[in-house]
Amino acid sequence: MTNGTTRLDGDAERLRRWRLVLGGDEADGTGVALSGRDAAMDGTLTALYGRGDKAGKSPAGRERSAGLGASAPSVARWLGDIRTYFPSSVVQVMQRDAIDRLGLAALLLEPEMLEAVEADVHLVGTLLSLNKAMPETTKETARAVVRKVVEDLEKRLATRTRATLTGALDRSARVSRPRHHDIDWNRTIAANLKHYLPEYRTIVPERLIGYGRAARSVKKEVVLCIDQSGSMAASVVYASVFGAVLASMRSISTRMVVFDTSVVDLTDQLDDPVDVLFGTQLGGGTDINRALAYCQSKITRPAETVVVLISDLYEGGIRDEMLKRVAAMKASGVQFVTLLALSDEGAPAYDREHAAALAALGAPAFACTPDLFPEVMAAAIEKRPLPIPDTA
Repeated sequence: MTNGTTRLDGDAERLRRWRLVLGGDEADGTGVALSGRDAAMDGTLTALYGRGDKAGKSPAGRERSAGLGASAPSVARWLGDIRTYFPSSVVQVMQRDAIDRLGLAALLLEPEMLEAVEADVHLVGTLLSLNKAMPETTKETARAVVRKVVEDLEKRLATRTRATLTGALDRSARVSRPRHHDIDWNRTIAANLKHYLPEYRTIVPERLIGYGRAARSVKKEVVLCIDQSGSMAASVVYASVFGAVLASMRSISTRMVVFDTSVVDLTDQLDDPVDVLFGTQLGGGTDINRALAYCQSKITRPAETVVVLISDLYEGGIRDEMLKRVAAMKASGVQFVTLLALSDEGAPAYDREHAAALAALGAPAFACTPDLFPEVMAAAIEKRPLPIPDTA
């Protein structure tokens, strides 16, 4: 009896879930009637996703719901409802769908709306794209929303990034006459294998290899060159946070450059990533060649420099010149890293022809998650192979 009851409960739960998914038209086939909390959840879903035959059309031609009026009070109530009924990860997806399907981006220019939303990286990207149209009455609230997201990201990413890169800097600063406690024994043994004395079963370490002290004697140059076209919004957010973290390390000199068809150097704002983000202007064309030309002009110590290009590689400038610049930088000793995206959004759309051309120059292009970025930078600093994901 217990097994039968469990099976019936499981069937009922599956039908309930299908009823919520299908939306309750007569053709849904579940025969399930909703009440209480389930009915309220169904109402919030219908308000956003609606029913195609009853919905109007958005300017883009997409179906839009008849149940969610495009007014600040009704939308604010709806935002509160979805936060009541769904977990944060689902709320963020529904918010993005609401902005896309219902054309609600303009409502984010109202302070009461910003206070009602669930802040995440995607919302920050939307706010940045609206930055120029944002009235003064909204800017303070928008900055507060962006700052909350940025601070949460810094808490998650900063400690591990600093620890990983500090270790990489120490290892990259090997000295030939190290003190005993600074000897890198693995590399010292490898370098002296030819001095092995079999009769004594030992190696004579004629050449010692040690770790340097990065804080005192090593200074790497890092140039972040970031595409600020609209498709790169999440990457711009993460790159700004990482830029601020790198700039806080005394042993690394960090430059941050954003570009579309023009180039803007935001290095002097790196002490506050929120200022960096509001200094960007998402959208517009792309001129990678011009951006790399600017970055190249700022390099004074190529052998100690890492250039990180973050772009989907849809080049609107001079392709051959772009590739020549990358080749010239690599030939001078620059470590060149190309990231198609710096985000958790999965595989991005990108220009495969340009990616293949860069790979042929020894600068493979791949998508990178925020969690992998410290390892990528550590490998570049140590001049060892990059940890390219299998899915790249």
